[in-house]
Parts: sequence; C-alpha cells; structure tokens
Amino acid sequence: MHEQPNDPLHGVTLEQVVTRLVEYFGWDQLGQLINIRCFTSDPSVKSSLKFLRKTPWARKKVENLYISKHKNMSLWQGSST
Repeated sequence: MHEQPNDPLHGVTLEQVVTRLVEYFGWDQLGQLINIRCFTSDPSVKSSLKFLRKTPWARKKVENLYISKHKNMSLWQGSST
C-alpha cells in the first residue's frame, strides 16, 4: 500500500474526521466554526454523518476544517497518550 503523507484525509473515514473534530473542539465550538444544524441542535456523530453524506457542501467544510487543523490535532492526540 502506498503512503500519502501530504493528504491528511487519506485512509481516514468521515466518521473518524467527525469524531476527531468533536474530541478536539467539542460540539459547541464545532457548531460555531461550522454553523450547520447537525452540530448545533442535539448533535451526535450518527446524525452528523447522515447529513454530511447527503450534503456535499457541508462535508467539504468539515473536511477543510479537519485538513486545516490536522497538524495541531495530531500533536494534541499524541500528547494524550
């Protein structure tokens, strides 16, 4: 299998992206950064995945946030072990 070191989304599922963003930011801050109802009104990973899979523009915003924060999130996750 070939590594994709410059693509932080390579091999990462949408569920992992959402889960990592929630762990890093929390639902409240995530809802402020990306103001979509699945993050602001009774949020859950399951409901967010359902919405994001059907809504390309929202998914792109989530992926872009993940990409922009990936390095910081990796450092944060590494320090918790």
